Amino acid sequence: MPVLIVIPARYASTRYPGKPLVELRGADGEAKSLIRRSWDAAMQVSGVDRVVVATDDDRIADAARSFGADVVMTSVDCQNGTERCAEAVKNIDGDYDIVVNLQGDAPLTPAWFVEDLVAGLRAQPDADVATPVLRTEGRALNGFLADRRAGRVGGTTAVFGTNHNALYFSKEVIPYTGKNFADDDETPVFHHVGVYAYRPKALAAYPGWTSGPLEQLEGLEQLRFLERGTPVLCVEVDGKGREFWELNNPEDVPLIEAMLSKMGHA
Repeated sequence: MPVLIVIPARYASTRYPGKPLVELRGADGEAKSLIRRSWDAAMQVSGVDRVVVATDDDRIADAARSFGADVVMTSVDCQNGTERCAEAVKNIDGDYDIVVNLQGDAPLTPAWFVEDLVAGLRAQPDADVATPVLRTEGRALNGFLADRRAGRVGGTTAVFGTNHNALYFSKEVIPYTGKNFADDDETPVFHHVGVYAYRPKALAAYPGWTSGPLEQLEGLEQLRFLERGTPVLCVEVDGKGREFWELNNPEDVPLIEAMLSKMGHA
């Protein structure tokens, strides 16, 4: 079952223009662009047949090619990463049974998150779309709540049923807990990790669907699947003590740099 990883990257981010080219310093003090760190993260994943960067911007394409990345150009009309992945698959040679969307704003994504995600989709032949979720500890949950109080969009949270199919995803913190958690406490809130695995048929159908009101309100691409009645399998992954954060806002840069340093990432 050949696996393709696509790293969608665009320059014209509403919240953070030029985000893929933002430089992040690692433990050794060396600065590497976000797109480079995302590529490096993808290359650590085992069982993958090909990795490509999908972009509509020559600046990102040039930067990616400079460190040896495989680049596919896509249209400026792509509304989100899933649409960009779908177009990338159309624009390259080869047949793949599973396509992974490793979004280019999560350079701290551990390789086993993606490996477990692919394994989870393979284990559920009736599932067409899957995404990882990570049970939060109090430290992460308190960070989400602090972001919301400050008017910032932080991490996305997910709720799912007993069959692990998603009920909803939100940039608000769900479910409501009504209590305080210490930093090391386990909580009932799940952080949605911004990675997706698709079967090609579901991915190809996605761009032909009109964006629905929930997707537009939340700005979350995966809600288009739910609004169209396509289940999204939530695969719980183990953080194994690793800290995880996406680069959503300029304020996240020092936080991610601190995590890179703490984990010893060059």
